[in-house]
Amino acid sequence: MRMESKFSFLINLLVLQYLAVVCVSQDFDFFYFVQQWPGSYCDSAKSSCCYPTTGKPAADFGIHGLWPNYNDGSYPQNCDSGNPFDEPKISDLIGNMRKNWPTLACPSGSGETFWSHEWEKHGTCSESVLDQHGYFETTLGLKQQTKLLQALKTAGINPDGSTYSLENIKDAIKEGTGYTPWIECNRDSSGNSQLYQVYLCLDNSGSGLIECPVFPRGGKCGPEIEFPSF
Repeated sequence: MRMESKFSFLINLLVLQYLAVVCVSQDFDFFYFVQQWPGSYCDSAKSSCCYPTTGKPAADFGIHGLWPNYNDGSYPQNCDSGNPFDEPKISDLIGNMRKNWPTLACPSGSGETFWSHEWEKHGTCSESVLDQHGYFETTLGLKQQTKLLQALKTAGINPDGSTYSLENIKDAIKEGTGYTPWIECNRDSSGNSQLYQVYLCLDNSGSGLIECPVFPRGGKCGPEIEFPSF
């Protein structure tokens, strides 16, 4: 009897520990939805660029990820090692992902390594509201909703290597999306600041864009930045 009680106690303890981990992993305040300009990724002194095995992506913003965050600027990561990326779960989305969520990392790949990283580091921390299919489907939908390149071109801001006002870029994106973006810059091989990534925010239910509670640190831009071609 004592052995049975001890065994029961251990089982209950393990269950409580598991639930505690799950609760912590699913506790976050909002998402960053991050899109990346491929011309800036490839024209950076700090990163090498390889086109996907499926060919050169379109000259459009590509998805980087959908990242759960806390209002204090920190974020959870790698929340559930027991739920790895499983491509068959998103088989109906693969064509869309290759087009809108391409990898530019070297060596060339088809995207699975990139998507796996995004799901396992960030997506597993949002399982309380988005399962694996929902995570990728929601992110793809956000790209179609925001149409960053269209918003910029409407304002006369084109990816032709010209220099534009950072404030004009922000205003154009806010006009197009309805929300204030945060712009991350990187530097080209000549040291010039260039438009690299655009952050918008999503509520923690995954249901709609919101004004960002806090903006990221680092990657700050000067008042004038380049918008390189791709």
